Amino acid sequence: MQTEITTEEESKDAFFEQLAKLSEEMVAKHGKDFSMGALVLAARWIAEGRVGQLKTN
Repeated sequence: MQTEITTEEESKDAFFEQLAKLSEEMVAKHGKDFSMGALVLAARWIAEGRVGQLKTN
């Protein structure tokens, strides 16, 4: 049985593709540790509701 992909699923797939590409670029330029740390930090900011808040010095 084949089901149709919803618009939401297509959107999520597109974001996963972008995330995969960005991750690969970060690993190539700065290594695995930096890339994992950056993604974990991004997840933490999302969890804390800090997305979109820029800090200025």
